[in-house]
Amino acid sequence: MGRTLRARRQLVAAATLVTAAVLVAGCSGTATGQSTGNVAGSPSSSSSSSSSSAPVVPADLSVTPADGASGVLPSSPVVVEAKSGTLKSVTVKDADGHALQGSLENGTWTSTGRLAPDSTYTVSMTAAGSDDTPSTSTSTFRTLKPAVTATYGILYAGQTVGIGMPASIQFDSPVVTPEQRAQVEKLVTVTTSPKVEGHWGWLDSRQLMWRPKTYWKPGTKVTVNAPLSGVQTGPGKWIANDDSASFTVGSAMISTVDIKRHVMTVTQGGTVLRTIPISAGRPGPKTETRSGIKVIIRKEGTVVMDSTTIGIKKGQPGYYKIKTESAMRVTWTGEYLHSAPWSVGSQGSSNVSHGCVNMSPSEAAWMYSISKAGDVVVFTGSSRVFQPTEGIGVWQYSYANWVKQSALA
Repeated sequence: MGRTLRARRQLVAAATLVTAAVLVAGCSGTATGQSTGNVAGSPSSSSSSSSSSAPVVPADLSVTPADGASGVLPSSPVVVEAKSGTLKSVTVKDADGHALQGSLENGTWTSTGRLAPDSTYTVSMTAAGSDDTPSTSTSTFRTLKPAVTATYGILYAGQTVGIGMPASIQFDSPVVTPEQRAQVEKLVTVTTSPKVEGHWGWLDSRQLMWRPKTYWKPGTKVTVNAPLSGVQTGPGKWIANDDSASFTVGSAMISTVDIKRHVMTVTQGGTVLRTIPISAGRPGPKTETRSGIKVIIRKEGTVVMDSTTIGIKKGQPGYYKIKTESAMRVTWTGEYLHSAPWSVGSQGSSNVSHGCVNMSPSEAAWMYSISKAGDVVVFTGSSRVFQPTEGIGVWQYSYANWVKQSALA
């Protein structure tokens, strides 16, 4: 019995050692299995997976002007370039959502429009990295605030004008340099229906005009487009707006003032409507009516004529200040067509005015009723020549000479 019990205990102990050996062997086998990937989710498995994944490589973009830049010149281009990866799209907008034009070529986007002064722009970009990883990014900058904001107007917008009225852009102050005038002229356009031959020219540094080779045909539609925002016109002076406008050409009214014969002949479409006795300017360096091709600048109606505007001051011989009616301006220097009841006795026989064309009240009222800005008035018979800048003097040039008035000539 005692020997048997000891034997059993020895067998149990031996069995226990064998079981322990098997368990050790089982643990060793499981580790081997992990090393071959048979068990997922362990730290070693995760480490192996991470080490085999390629890194994400977003596109590297270069933006000019730089993010946060200020005082940027409106003439500066916006350029976005992919240093690595592929540039997909670019939009550049101001705070009001107006988009800057541009084009994407060979991996680089370059603006083709001009920036507005004193404006904030946001550059939005999409791109793909070298591994096609998509990305989006933004950049902002601000343009300079000009010392002076230049302004301009397109004249006679929406009006029906005469056959002598050019398309006119007038600036509030000079466009100082030839290069700046050339830049303006490159940007502005005129379209006409029907198509008409014509050319831009500068009367002076403030007045840019497009005249047809010959007078307009009645019914012509004329549209002026002036996308001038961002154009510099002088030291510290920039334009901050674009503009466009249209006008229509009305009837073909041409009047001829014969200063020596004291008569004005009014025609419409080549047909004589009326011959009117007139009195023009008396002889003298300040009073003689100028000869040349003028147009009615505007119909002003009631106007107080004051000789101080032509240099004759109060108290000097020839001074006057008088109210006139049916007044139509033909020069900036004070020449009008108007009613003059005080000179009726001289109308048709002598020149007694201070440069204006005097008519009787009834003739002047009739003339006023059928006239419009841009109607042609040809003056003959005076030795005093109308200078182009004294009014709308585009017709004082031959067409060939008018072309030479272009800043691009």
